[in-house]
Amino acid sequence: MEFMDKVVIVTGGSRGIGFATVEAFLQEGATVVLCASRQETADKAVAKLQETYPKAKVEGIWPALDHYGDVKDAFDKVTEKYGRIDVLVNNAGISESTPFAAYTEDTFDKVMDLNVKGTFNCSRVAAEVMEKQGSGVILNTSSMVSISGQPSGVAYPTSKFAVNGFTLSLARELGPKGIRVNAVAPGITETDMMKAVPREVIDPMIARIPLRRLGQPEDIANAFVFLASEKASYITGVVLSVDGLMRT
Repeated sequence: MEFMDKVVIVTGGSRGIGFATVEAFLQEGATVVLCASRQETADKAVAKLQETYPKAKVEGIWPALDHYGDVKDAFDKVTEKYGRIDVLVNNAGISESTPFAAYTEDTFDKVMDLNVKGTFNCSRVAAEVMEKQGSGVILNTSSMVSISGQPSGVAYPTSKFAVNGFTLSLARELGPKGIRVNAVAPGITETDMMKAVPREVIDPMIARIPLRRLGQPEDIANAFVFLASEKASYITGVVLSVDGLMRT
């Protein structure tokens, strides 16, 4: 129970990788605040977690992550209630696959606003709290496509490449203040979205992965927990690929 008395915020925590990450930190004794896009989504996720973990300390918030003021108000309330923020997992994000010729400025901005600006806003607010504490961990969700690219939908790999640069630079700046900053770059992970993909599409993907399986949300969650733990106390500025050694 390494995270007993620790406060963890997970954005995009109501489903998929984010939900698994919330579970993983709860299992380690943390108090977890999950961020969702809407109150009803947050409430539903919290209710499910409380049913599974009756003694867990978990609650939901729903700030608009691309609006600094919303994030600050929400995170300030967390700090007022618990007195600290020990770990921030910037997991919220959106992907899309629009062909480049069909791109609009709005399409591009929508992805960048959440994936990059949302990560900036949350980190900016959390870092203030962590600096006062003299400790903290910021973890960002990157993607394998930040390394390999993807055949359509340039905004998503662009945003994740930006997350990588943000991670490395912030690690250098905040390290002297006792704050570690890392990222996890998942490969193809079996979330609800992937479960809807036909087997004839999935099977060739699996064939290219040496471990011969898709990643599970728990695989990514475990990486976040490790990077937040004291076992990783000398690791910062790293983008950790968790992809079954999948390379294009």
